[in-house]
Amino acid sequence: MPAQLAHGEIPSDFSTTTAFARVAQNGAASMEKVHSAQDDIGPHREMTDDVFDETYREKEGPKPQKRYVWRNIILMSLLHLSALYAAIWLTPTAKFATLVWVFVLFVLSGLGITAGAHRLWSHRSYKASLPLRIFLAIINSMAFQNDIYEWARDHRVHHKYSETDADPHNAKRGFFFSHIGWLLVRKHPDVKEKGKKLDLSDLKADKVVMFQRRHYKTSVVIMCFIFPTVVPWYFWGETYHTSFFMAAILRYALILNATWLVNSAAHMYGNRPYDKNINPRENHFVVLGALGEGFHNYHHTFPYDYSTSEFGLNWNITTAFIDLMCYLGLATDCKRVSKETIMARKIRTGDGSHKTG
Repeated sequence: MPAQLAHGEIPSDFSTTTAFARVAQNGAASMEKVHSAQDDIGPHREMTDDVFDETYREKEGPKPQKRYVWRNIILMSLLHLSALYAAIWLTPTAKFATLVWVFVLFVLSGLGITAGAHRLWSHRSYKASLPLRIFLAIINSMAFQNDIYEWARDHRVHHKYSETDADPHNAKRGFFFSHIGWLLVRKHPDVKEKGKKLDLSDLKADKVVMFQRRHYKTSVVIMCFIFPTVVPWYFWGETYHTSFFMAAILRYALILNATWLVNSAAHMYGNRPYDKNINPRENHFVVLGALGEGFHNYHHTFPYDYSTSEFGLNWNITTAFIDLMCYLGLATDCKRVSKETIMARKIRTGDGSHKTG
């Protein structure tokens, strides 16, 4: 199949992630080196800014004072109260077609993040044709989680400085912070500083990314709110009120929280079969909710793998979508990790859970 031919398997001596034991001492993170970070990055990689930086050290002294972003606090509170209203009072009365529409939009907007902003633009784990990039940018606007350029920049910072002050949603600061709290306060100065130093030339050179960035507000209004609302109202006579609160508000809140669970739950709960020295975990609940993104210990160990998992299509809707795009000739060059590399890594740094499944 064309999809199989498009998958570029990474050689067995290829590794990009350094394992560290992160231990908090007097409020500062200390890093204990487990094995060399100077692994062969290899010719298959187009960028390396998603590789953990072992040289980073958190600044000593008191942490910067929290500065609340009250606009975000108010808007997020209103969003979740409105979503709760829709879930409790409108779901029982909504038409079946509307419920199906909400599910379709959830998957589409999710793919705009997982297949688009994450696996394509943040990690360059596969290549997408112009029509596919345009489609991914459109459904990414439907997800309304910052434009592709900003999302990919922050995600690369997250990988490069994971669980430190320079990580935008540092899980060491607790579940609430890593889930939503990071959006309710000003970024730590190190996040801004390190983000400015990344090489984002690939994003700047992508005309689709930059076009979406220039017209992001307009695209969000249309794709996240107007389009989802109009379809049920126009095509099968759903009330405008129910259409808006179900297809726009409730669906938006659901996809936000599904994405946030990757930052929170998947960094705290689950096993670590690939690298026991890093925080990210394999969380099967998050796998289901986030369209395959819950294999997080694997992903932080091998960030260049387009499937973010060694199990291929197993509960991984995003991988299935990318494979379909490969079959249709719209995607190519999917990066994979060899089975030998995966097993060697499990034995060397895993927590042993792979032995029991």
